[in-house]
Amino acid sequence: MKIESDRAEITAGVRNGETLGSPVVLVVENKDHASWKGRMDATPMDPTPEPLTRPRPGHADLAGGLKYDRHDLRDILERASARETAARTAAGGIARRLLSEVGIEVFAHVVAIGAVTAHAHPSGSIVALREAARASDLACADPKAEAQMKDAIREAAHAGDTLGGVFEVVATGVPPGLGSHAQWDRKLDGRLAQALMSIPAIKAVEIGEGVASAAHLGGAVHDPIHYQGTEKRFTRPTNHAGGVEGGISNGEDVVCRAYMKPISTLRRALPSVDVVTKEAHDSAFERSDTCAVAAASVVGEAMVALALADAVLEKFGGDSMKELLRNVQGFAEQTRDY
Repeated sequence: MKIESDRAEITAGVRNGETLGSPVVLVVENKDHASWKGRMDATPMDPTPEPLTRPRPGHADLAGGLKYDRHDLRDILERASARETAARTAAGGIARRLLSEVGIEVFAHVVAIGAVTAHAHPSGSIVALREAARASDLACADPKAEAQMKDAIREAAHAGDTLGGVFEVVATGVPPGLGSHAQWDRKLDGRLAQALMSIPAIKAVEIGEGVASAAHLGGAVHDPIHYQGTEKRFTRPTNHAGGVEGGISNGEDVVCRAYMKPISTLRRALPSVDVVTKEAHDSAFERSDTCAVAAASVVGEAMVALALADAVLEKFGGDSMKELLRNVQGFAEQTRDY
């Protein structure tokens, strides 16, 4: 929400600008918490706050109430709120810092909102795409599409409705060898998909051109392998696989797309049922945005950074940054001599 400044305070695990090897603790103050005192207290409240009993379609309200046997659905919706992603984004900042040390950079850009789709950046440059997206209000690198997206958001807001969309996360500088083909839970693409799918309102994830590739022949989908003798490395003229083959990074940019449904809380309420009286009612309205695709792309960056940082530490290990970098360098030399 706009009232939140979202400044993360480091309270443990860091001294003099360096991590110590112990858990890092980050605290993000939620200013809106003060306005809920007396309604969200841990101790018994007198009088008991009026319960929220009309679940919102698309939210965790009803499913969570049934699972945990809660008839005041505020017990569900506050914990299920996307506000929790502030903590993920803060932790993702640490993962991003670690990745930068080994030459990996992660950035996201919005490729669609509603029916408006952005075109590829005319330069074809990853750097230009990243800079254009970061300069955009909607994290969209296509200025013409961005203007149309803003119009679509305004139209949905005036109608009391919401919009979803698609964002893409790109990780450059990823070495080959992250993840594994040997066990299902170590596959890098599975770990990336789970990380992105866990973001509230994300309903589909693809790696590379996963969705489009299902409609094409194999000859048009799989990336040919070349060898550059002067640099002693394998190269690909295309990256349809999104940098992952067989659950392992192959040295190309890792590219993921996440598909976000429209926000579930609508000002124009949808039909629902009171969970206590079982009578038909319009769903309850809570605070809400019209479109959060750009904000979700920031969370997507954090989640991909966390997944990649985990894979980097799994692959290269080390109890200090110097040891980690030495292991990364040793593996780079090994691949050049392959």
